[in-house]
Amino acid sequence: MRQIILDTETTGIDPKKGHRIIEIGAVEVIDRRVTGSYYHQYIHPEREVEKEAINVHGITNEFLKDKPVFSAIVDEFMAFVTGAELIIHNAPFDVGFINHELNLLKPNTRGIIEDYCKITDTLKMARRMYPGQRASLDALCKRLMVDNSNRTLHGALLDAEILADVYLLMTGGQVSLSLKNQQDAASAAAQTRLTNPAEAQTQLRIITPSDEELAAHRDYLTQLAKETNTEIRW
Repeated sequence: MRQIILDTETTGIDPKKGHRIIEIGAVEVIDRRVTGSYYHQYIHPEREVEKEAINVHGITNEFLKDKPVFSAIVDEFMAFVTGAELIIHNAPFDVGFINHELNLLKPNTRGIIEDYCKITDTLKMARRMYPGQRASLDALCKRLMVDNSNRTLHGALLDAEILADVYLLMTGGQVSLSLKNQQDAASAAAQTRLTNPAEAQTQLRIITPSDEELAAHRDYLTQLAKETNTEIRW
C-alpha cells in the first residue's frame, strides 16, 4: 500500500483569483512505514506572492525568481504521485490548487489529480475523530504529542513530514522512525549482537495472544476503520 503525504504552499488562498502553487512537499509511506523517499520542489508562480502569504510561509518573490515553472516539473511530480493514495490536511485546498495548475497546461492532456490518485483528507478525518475540538495540524500535534518544535513558519516538506507522523498515529499505528533514527537503532542493535549475543537471545520473548485477545484486536480494527473511514490492512 503506497501513500503520499502531501502539502503545498501558494501565493494566496484562492486559485480562482489566479493564485498559484510555489512549493510542493511529499513524503512516501509504504505499508505504514516512512520510506525516506520524498519529492520537494519550489516553483516560480508566474505572478507575485501576496504579502499575507509570505507572512505565513516565508517564501519571497526574490527567492522564487530562478525556480522552474509548474509545466517544467509536472512530469516528475506526476510520476512520483501516480497510483498512490494522497494524504492531505484540508485536501480540497491543495487538490484545488493542483488541479488549477493542471488546467493551466496548454494543452491540458492530464485531466485532474483524482484521475491518478485516491484522496484522503486528514482534516475531515480529525473532525470525525475529535468532534468539537480543534483540528488544525498544530492542534493535532499537541493532542498526539508529535514534535513540531521546528515549525515556526509553514513549509511544504516539513508539514508533510509532520502530517505523516500525525496520520499514522490517528490511524492507530506506530510512527515509523526517521531514516537517521532507523540507522541509529540498527547500529545499536548490531552492537548489542556483537558484544553480548547470548544475553540478547535470552531477552527475546515470544508471546502468543489468546483467542479472546485476537477477537478484541479484530473488534478494535473494525471500530477504527469505521471512525476513520479508512481501510485497515494490519
